[in-house]
Amino acid sequence: MQPVAEPDPWSAWRQFTNARIALGRTGHALPTAPWLAFNLAHAQARDAVHHPLDVPAIRQGLAGQGHQVVEVHSAAEDRAVYLRRPDLGRTLSEPSRQHLAALVTQPAPELLFVIADGLSATAADRQAVPLLAHMMPRLQGWAIGPVLIATQARVALGDDIGAMLGARFVVMLIGERPGLSSPDSLGIYVTHSPRVGRRDAERNCISNVRPEGLRLDAAASKLHYLLTQARRLGLTGVGLKDESERPALGGPKADDSPG
Repeated sequence: MQPVAEPDPWSAWRQFTNARIALGRTGHALPTAPWLAFNLAHAQARDAVHHPLDVPAIRQGLAGQGHQVVEVHSAAEDRAVYLRRPDLGRTLSEPSRQHLAALVTQPAPELLFVIADGLSATAADRQAVPLLAHMMPRLQGWAIGPVLIATQARVALGDDIGAMLGARFVVMLIGERPGLSSPDSLGIYVTHSPRVGRRDAERNCISNVRPEGLRLDAAASKLHYLLTQARRLGLTGVGLKDESERPALGGPKADDSPG
């Protein structure tokens, strides 16, 4: 008996990608299995957007690594407002602003890490704390402030936080917009001299941090390289290129000492 679903001649290529290729067909439609898989992926992406950040679990994980933890919230009061008003996700709520004002210290921290929900709290829940565990041994000699957990946050919220605490660098670990094969992808944004009004061209980004994408150890190596070079050059953004994979060709090494 002939199979109901007609296989695609490219089906052997599917082992090399998560992209939806060579799914076959049944008449003029998709076979049932890939159609159901598509709907599952779509549901997972929607869930990632609306799922709340597991703040207690993240706080517990950070405390286990010995970090001081501070919680802040953007001016977007809830998820519905956050999705409709991106601008409110870029600025601190007034209670969070007052809370941070009471924490200002001298000397100011050189480096701050902010764990934020962004558009996929699932990504922050799964990747952020393990990434910091990979990262901290690489940061000997850095004056690191408390780790902040930010809810209803956009990338630029780190500028507001960093400016208030006087940090030289802010690293945002934030959930990226989920795709149909990547609901748990973490983005890392590095900003030198954070202040309100910084543009995206003034940051460096490492994206797709997850087990099926850029693995945690590789992401930590790239982040260390960018921070080391940003510290040496006094900038981030388009003027700082990621050449962390060029040592064999004579480029700068990720563990070069800052000048």
